[in-house]
Amino acid sequence: MATPFGGGVGGTHQELCGALSGGMMVIGALYGRTDSSQDDSQAYELAKQVREAFLAEFGHTQCDPIREAFAKPDGSHGCDVVVARAARVLLGVLDQ
Repeated sequence: MATPFGGGVGGTHQELCGALSGGMMVIGALYGRTDSSQDDSQAYELAKQVREAFLAEFGHTQCDPIREAFAKPDGSHGCDVVVARAARVLLGVLDQ
């Protein structure tokens, strides 16, 4: 289900970093509504906190600037490092 989020939506590198999108999916799975009558404020608050912490960690939420910042000398994109750090950011917020 999450594959199309990779590379800033479909590998375009123009949208939200896939690692941040994945974190939002985790929040939705844990705290999301199962019907429209339920309160979604906890999920929204956690999503906001994760976004802010992600932005503080990486300086951007968009794929391309993050991808460029983590490019490896061999030309690879370094997304593995980004995903690991983004997971720590998410877990840090969820642990509060």
